[in-house]
Amino acid sequence: MNGVLSVLLDVFRQPAVIVALISMIGLIAQRKKISDILQGSVRTLVGFLVLAAGSGVVTDALAPFGSMFQHAFRVQGVVPNNEAIIGTVLLKYGSESALIFFFGMIVNIILSITSRFKFIYLTGHVAFYMASMLAVIFNVAGFPMWGVLLWGSLAQGLLITISPAIVQPFMTKAAGKDDVALGHPASAGVALGALVARLTSSRKKPSKSTEDIKFPSALGFLRDTTVLITISMAIIYVVVALFAGSQYIESQLSHGQNFIIFVILKASTFSAGVFVILAGVQVVLDEIVPAFKGISEKLVKNARPALDAPMTFGFAPNAVLIGFLSSFFGGLLGMTAMVFAGTTVIIPGIVAHFMSGGVAGVFGNGQGGRRGCIIASFINGLVITFLPLLILPVLGNLGSANSTYSDADYGVAGVALGYANVAGGQTVLIVSVISLLVMFYLASFILTRREAKNNIVETQVEA
Repeated sequence: MNGVLSVLLDVFRQPAVIVALISMIGLIAQRKKISDILQGSVRTLVGFLVLAAGSGVVTDALAPFGSMFQHAFRVQGVVPNNEAIIGTVLLKYGSESALIFFFGMIVNIILSITSRFKFIYLTGHVAFYMASMLAVIFNVAGFPMWGVLLWGSLAQGLLITISPAIVQPFMTKAAGKDDVALGHPASAGVALGALVARLTSSRKKPSKSTEDIKFPSALGFLRDTTVLITISMAIIYVVVALFAGSQYIESQLSHGQNFIIFVILKASTFSAGVFVILAGVQVVLDEIVPAFKGISEKLVKNARPALDAPMTFGFAPNAVLIGFLSSFFGGLLGMTAMVFAGTTVIIPGIVAHFMSGGVAGVFGNGQGGRRGCIIASFINGLVITFLPLLILPVLGNLGSANSTYSDADYGVAGVALGYANVAGGQTVLIVSVISLLVMFYLASFILTRREAKNNIVETQVEA
């Protein structure tokens, strides 16, 4: 039994495998030829691996930047990092995390079938991180094993269905279509930022898109996104490197390589990673969207695949860079406030700000152009700085670790459920999960009814 569970978890933790299987199922449902099924499945798998490879390149390029920043400005504190905290969690709650993850995915499918929120969450590793946090919260609350699995799986399924739903209007606006969704735990911060961007946008004098930035003829080469990202990041890396000092970089990071050459190469590597991500995104979208129509038509009608953050980057590449920088600035501002307030200091996690800040920038640009991009990502930066601070007390002994969960959805879910336990123990925690389920179906009913009324009115007007 454990062997079968282990194999299933190995499959479902790999987004590339999940997406390829979904593509295969969709093509089979459409009764495509075997050659088409094989081609579509393999291209989806390879495309997602290309995307993942690009994300890995970006992450590796950002790692020394974080180290240089902390050394340069003598900042000590907690660094939100999902990969770091998950290792600690699995040592204590590995089995519970795995089972919540598995059954939570089943709940996600059931909720998609039985409601109007038809989003199939395909970012397996992200869902697994959420499951691990829920395992901690329900164990800290003192539930027996069956209670941890029951309520944890239900909460997991609800959260990964609601997460893409709350940002779908912004996703549709940015993408110009409604056939794909966001499957990333940045949704809460991104949705808040994009909403503020919409509310603060001016209809009389709208801000131009980040993709319409005009450069003087002498700087025309900056219209190339790859060149723009490389030069921008090189300047930022060099400035931080000068503060960190050549001795530290060459002894601790570059293994003796000249520190300026080292950071310029890292900045260029970052840009290369973004380039690879965009290439992978295009391949996956070209394959998964047509294939998913088979699932939408045969299994879960009108379902949309919820995919990882980089899937949005191709909609507005310039907004990704601007969003990252604006989100990081928001994180720095939040960190400074914590230093003066004397609280635990949350140090901005570079990868989290790049991924979620990039998405916030893309969605903010869709709502309010350049100004919206800056506003949305800045708010996201503040959100993912303060939420990790609030979640620390509800993680039990893990709250004293030097890392924590980094994204907004983890923070919102952790704060809501964790403090429900603090307020009234298991009873209030159970009531909270059931209330969320009731509100989920109530929202589905209200929106479905409203849509039906609008359709009737439109039909009468046309008549």
